Amino acid sequence: MKVVVNIDVPELGRAIEFYCAALGLRHSRTLDNDVAELTGASSVIYLLQKPSGSKAAETLLEPRCYARHWTPVHIDFVVDDIEQAAGRALRAGAVRESEGTEWRASKCITFSDPFGHGFCLIEFAGETYSDTAAPD
Repeated sequence: MKVVVNIDVPELGRAIEFYCAALGLRHSRTLDNDVAELTGASSVIYLLQKPSGSKAAETLLEPRCYARHWTPVHIDFVVDDIEQAAGRALRAGAVRESEGTEWRASKCITFSDPFGHGFCLIEFAGETYSDTAAPD
């Protein structure tokens, strides 16, 4: 199974600039002037231009809002050097929301992008969370 990630954004150009600068992704192409394909991660990321206030689905009452919001699903980007990656994200316009935590020998810092979406940067001690490290 292949997984792709879709992120709704109000301004496509600004979102392309942010995600490329913050995470080192590459803008591969733009489709129909309102969808940008970003590569350079383990999954392709599509930025979907959707206006603030528009309906995400006919069955939902709440309109799209790009103020900071919480969602139970978010993206974690695995990086080699968390402090270097954090600096890059901040320079691109991310907002740091935690000092960081350590769990099973890995480090995590939470952020939000300029469009209100939360994301994390994670630095694994190896390929993934350690099975042998004592949980914090």
